[in-house]
Amino acid sequence: MTSSLSRRLADAAVRAATCVPFEVDRAARLHLLDSLAVGALGAAHGPVRRLKGMRAGGGPASVIGGRDGAGAPEAALLNGAFIHSLEYDDTHVASVMHGSAVLTPAALAAAEAAGVGGARLVAAYAVGWEVLIRMGLAGPGTLQARGFQTTSAAGPFVAALVSVLVNGDPEHAVDALGIAGSQPGGTFAFLAGGDTVKAVQPGWAAHSGLWAADLARHGVTGPAGVLDGDYGFYRLYANDPQAPARLAQHLDDLGTRWHLLDAAFKLVPCCHFIHPYVEAVRDLAARGLRAGDVASWHVRVPAGAAPVIAEPWAERQRPATGHDVRWSLPYVMAAQLADGRVALDLFEAPIGGQRADLAGRMTYEIWDDSGFPARFPAWVEVTTTDGDVLRAEVDDVLGGGGRPVPPDRVLAKARECLSAAGLPSSGIDLLVTMVLDEADFDPAAVGGLLRRIRS
Repeated sequence: MTSSLSRRLADAAVRAATCVPFEVDRAARLHLLDSLAVGALGAAHGPVRRLKGMRAGGGPASVIGGRDGAGAPEAALLNGAFIHSLEYDDTHVASVMHGSAVLTPAALAAAEAAGVGGARLVAAYAVGWEVLIRMGLAGPGTLQARGFQTTSAAGPFVAALVSVLVNGDPEHAVDALGIAGSQPGGTFAFLAGGDTVKAVQPGWAAHSGLWAADLARHGVTGPAGVLDGDYGFYRLYANDPQAPARLAQHLDDLGTRWHLLDAAFKLVPCCHFIHPYVEAVRDLAARGLRAGDVASWHVRVPAGAAPVIAEPWAERQRPATGHDVRWSLPYVMAAQLADGRVALDLFEAPIGGQRADLAGRMTYEIWDDSGFPARFPAWVEVTTTDGDVLRAEVDDVLGGGGRPVPPDRVLAKARECLSAAGLPSSGIDLLVTMVLDEADFDPAAVGGLLRRIRS
């Protein structure tokens, strides 16, 4: 009898979790630290920071900035929202997955609830990343084309798997995956008005996956064909009946090929599709271009990215809210040229002024052969008031295509975020040491430090 795809996935993940290579463990810890720091900043200053005041019912898991504990699913929901709320969390470019926004809250909450050490947490987190990336690569762009945020649609499956790996009960894995298949969601409807619900979507996926695993432990069963059956995930959510076969192929090297090493850290707090354009503007500015020099400018935008950062164009030129700026290609580019930076205060500033004027001078066209989503490129052409034409191109976003962000820059970012969130230097040093240097750190101690975020 042929094993279901869920069974193959579960078995491969369990095997991989027993032998995570040293370099993957190190990368996983750096991504884990980055996401915890970004989550702390989001809990302190982000657009959904009031979630800290929600009553989560008490329990063993920590909510960032929360005074009381919570059940694991509830803590994962809130922490995932904080991590994703600033659009400052990591991404695997080719699969378009915000892995840590689902995996960090799921793994931390599951480990705190189970009372297991950091070594098991990190292994589950690393393997969860591998599965999530493979789920994205199996259907490149197809979930997004149907209007679903890829991370939150596939996230419940990997969060359920993380719970199984943390708790060490693989006998529940197939049922947990099957139950998780009743809960995918997260659409791009938020783009119409810049609504903050997108921040919550990866957290909801983490929450759903942890509940799915708990339901399986208590006797609820789920369909083994949740990924590849007639009513399987890819057929329903992506209209892509060939994706399960592609996922099966990607499982062949799970545990030997580690895609996490290619995941990209963010150094700019906005949609990752915009980052290469910010880099292109920096290049133009380094060549002497100033805001007052721009008569007009034109950009090419990958077809798969345009619905997120460019359409409808008039609304992207003048975003509805500061939060909506995070997905506005012309406005963020204008801010980079006018202000010389893209920082967190941009997304709380009034809309208008020189930024809006510059954004209004920009036009765009669809870029069909851009290579997206395997890479995130940029193409910008500026006509100056003197009639000169300047062009800047970026082949792939920093962090993708063999352009890694140096670890010391990631560590500096983490320290900056934690400090801005109000954690004292002694607490920052302790958190960094635990996550990066202690082989089997105490997840409850990490959670205890994060509860101290009070801003």
